[in-house]
Formats: sequence, structure tokens, C-alpha cells
Amino acid sequence: MRIRENHKGYLFILPAFLLLVSILGFPAVAAVLQSFNLIWVKSPSFSLASYQRLLGDAEFLGTLKNTVIFVGLTVSFHLLIGLGVALLLNLEIRNKRFFRVIAILPWTVPDVIGGLIWKFMFDTLPGMINAMLLEFAVISRPVDWLGNPKLAFGCLIFAETWRGYPFAMLILLAGLQAIPKEQYEAAEIDGASKFKSFFYITLPNLKFMIIIATVLDTIWESRLFGMIYSMTGGGPGYSSQVLSLLTYKHYFLFFNTSYAGAIAVVLAGFMFIISIPYLVITMRRD
Repeated sequence: MRIRENHKGYLFILPAFLLLVSILGFPAVAAVLQSFNLIWVKSPSFSLASYQRLLGDAEFLGTLKNTVIFVGLTVSFHLLIGLGVALLLNLEIRNKRFFRVIAILPWTVPDVIGGLIWKFMFDTLPGMINAMLLEFAVISRPVDWLGNPKLAFGCLIFAETWRGYPFAMLILLAGLQAIPKEQYEAAEIDGASKFKSFFYITLPNLKFMIIIATVLDTIWESRLFGMIYSMTGGGPGYSSQVLSLLTYKHYFLFFNTSYAGAIAVVLAGFMFIISIPYLVITMRRD
């Protein structure tokens, strides 16, 4: 059978497409079917019981609130710190490449390892954080950072801010390098200050890159698991628990597959809604 020239490209991407469908598509479809109690149960029957249970589950509602706060704060900090570091690394300084490597190092640490590192650093007795604060007389006795519900959540946000900001930094740095220097030269000739150049040249040119960084980072932080599991385990109680961790608990610890599937579907729906602006802007640019 002769293949048309404009169809050959589909054959090249077919293996990757099939692999993607088998690895991501099958679990996604299975989670949806499980959430409606249609597969892998003794008596399959369409049911909305799991979704109805979500509305009255205090742990789910508290975890949903934690997830929104966690994602909102970490993504905001990633953008602010990433933009600041990107602006510094875009300057003409000596050993610029060395500083770029140093700035990106936190992102090279796997999230599970990053969680363990910060868990030891925030440890009550041998932890570095307490040791430094005691040394400089900031505190009079060790603080149980990860044992306090209010402090544990803040420590988790701090640790993930450190680990994840290079992602936003790389995207924004690429955007900064794509801005024509002629625009800054023209603004300087017109007498514009650095402050005005930033707001009227840098930010408008970075608009698309900021949207990309925000959407992709939001999706990544919404599904974050390893950092939280290894650092706090979602505790104390469920004070630092997010939806990805709650899904894991119900599926692999409580074996409540239908309810876990419903939580996973809600999380996937949230991430899909977040991705819509990115898809719309990308298609418009194309």
C-alpha cells in the first residue's frame, strides 16, 4: 500500500503516540471508570457515590484548600524569585555561565531527595535550621518545625520554593534573551529610566513566557508528590496534605479505589482547566 507524502509524518510519531497512550491514557481511563464504580469491583454498576462523598468529606475539603494555597504560593514565589534571578543572570557579568549552573542546581535535585534533605534540616534536634537560629540567639530552644501543623505547611512551601524556582527562571531567562537590545537602546535615548524600561519593555515582552511558566508550573505543583511524601507525609494530621497524596493514601493504603479515582479525576479536571489558557495562546500564535 502506497503511503501519501503528507501522511508519512504520522508514521514517525506513531510509536511515541502509542507509548504515550499506553502509559498515560490507560491509567487515566481506568481512573475515570473506577470513580464511577464500573471496573475492578465485585458488582460493577454506574454510581456517583464517590463524587457525592467528596462534598461531605472534611479531609478532602481541607486537602483541597491546602492544595490551592500550596500551588498558589509556590507558583507565585517561583515566578518572583525566578524573574529576579533571571534578570541578574541576564546581566553582562564575569563567569555568567558558572552562576547559571549554580542557580539551576536545586532543580536537578529529585523531589524525593529534596524532601529528605529539608526534613533533616528542619529536624528538631540535629537539624541545621535550629542549630543556626540557636547560634545567633534568634530562638532560645529548638523548634519542632515539622511537628507543628502551622509551621509544617510553611516549611513545605519554603522547601518547594527553593527546589522549583529554577524552572520558572529558565523560561523567563530564555524570554529575556529574546528581547531585542534595540528596544532598550531606543528607550535610553528617549531618557527612560531602568524602572520604566522594565515595566514598558521587559514585562510586555515576557508576557507569553510568564503565562507558559505559570501554567506549566501550576500543573507540576498540582501533581507534586515526592517532596511532600518524603518531607512531611502530609502531616501532622492532614495539615500539609495535598490531593496527590490523598489519592495515594486511598488507593494504596486504604484500597478504596473508587474514591481514589474520584479524587484523581477532580485533580485532573483542575489541571485541564489550568492548561486551557496555554493551549489557546499557543494555537493563536501558531
